[in-house]
Amino acid sequence: MDKNDHKTSQIVYVTRDIERALGMMPGENFHIVTNRTEYSETVKKQFRDYVTLIDPISDGRTMATESLKVHDLLDTNQLLETPVMEKLMTKDRSILVFKCNKLIESIATKKGWHLLNPSADLAEKIENKISAVEWLGELGVKYLPPHIVCATKDMKWSKEPLVIQWAHGHTGDSTSLVNSNEELAAIQAKFPERMARATSFVRGPSFTLNIVVTKDDVYTGNISYQITGMPPFTENPFSTIGNDWSLTHSLLSDKEIDTISDMAREIGQKMAKDGWCGMCGIDVIRDDERGQIYLIEINARQPASTTFESFLQQENRRSGVVGITIFEAYIKALLGEKIESPIVHINDGAQIIKRVAKGQTSTQSNFIADDVIGALQLSGYKVIQYPNTEYNEDQLRIQSMKGIMESHFKLNSRGKEIADALQMRTN
Repeated sequence: MDKNDHKTSQIVYVTRDIERALGMMPGENFHIVTNRTEYSETVKKQFRDYVTLIDPISDGRTMATESLKVHDLLDTNQLLETPVMEKLMTKDRSILVFKCNKLIESIATKKGWHLLNPSADLAEKIENKISAVEWLGELGVKYLPPHIVCATKDMKWSKEPLVIQWAHGHTGDSTSLVNSNEELAAIQAKFPERMARATSFVRGPSFTLNIVVTKDDVYTGNISYQITGMPPFTENPFSTIGNDWSLTHSLLSDKEIDTISDMAREIGQKMAKDGWCGMCGIDVIRDDERGQIYLIEINARQPASTTFESFLQQENRRSGVVGITIFEAYIKALLGEKIESPIVHINDGAQIIKRVAKGQTSTQSNFIADDVIGALQLSGYKVIQYPNTEYNEDQLRIQSMKGIMESHFKLNSRGKEIADALQMRTN
């Protein structure tokens, strides 16, 4: 049966982190299944009948010999295999996940569940740093910075900085900046046959735009400045750590904003032709030397910034702005409903993530003191804490109704307040 032939208005969103699903509030037609954490417990109290929490210790992994740390969270595929899912999944319900893959598709097929996410094969083709170049075709020539795709042994040093990217990675860990022939030689010696994309280094601010694709049209959200690689939030210079919607119009001209929107529509139209329906996002960078906008990558899934963008849109709507949120548009697209309202405009608000540092990769050292979180909350910020212990995973998510950036790579007074709080002594 084709996905579009399945008629349903009831969605079960299954996710490792509940924050991904909160682009709209849980309700009769929108049920959430997620890990039991301190934060998800607070959401459960508000929406008791529409949020199901899974305890990894009691409902966890089927292999008794598999190790389980106290703070381990079940991945989406593991949540799908828990007994509670069998009880929840009636014939009129469909599954939605944050990021689909072949394993999740196979589980859904085995259990006879309808999965709303677009094809995992297509998502892989578009997100993979290597295959994306071929998939983009002429659009890659038009929008990507100067680049080559080859085995590292065939790369040549031209006395200009290079950004080398492997096919896959998470929050910047697949990206390296090469500043010398010696640095390139070291990579070539370690991975001579490994395929990579080598791109001319571009200096300037980067931005994110969330997009909803239907078979008939492409709907764009609000461009946000992408906060990347700033201490004390991360130790990785390529890690995306947040978004600021207040900075867009001060850093970008109207013409540059139009260029990004046009790029999004062209990419979205190409995705639609290949059968994509749902959400995606693009990351772009403004070349300060040449004044040109380049595509960095396409996120063929619901981008991580979707939830907070939708929250800010809901707040604007309460103030009288007409329209729907980007998450609401996403759900409508998946259900085959027409999107007849505009996407709500926002121009303020920010979120930033504190990632696990190298010295915090254990349950003991990963603890954030209550006085740090309390100080942030007293200052008016929403703080979400994660029990992650792996290097560079989310540790804290701090959200502000106002911007936290003064300019590119420079925090304003609110941003400095957050940074200072994070550097307080922990217990």
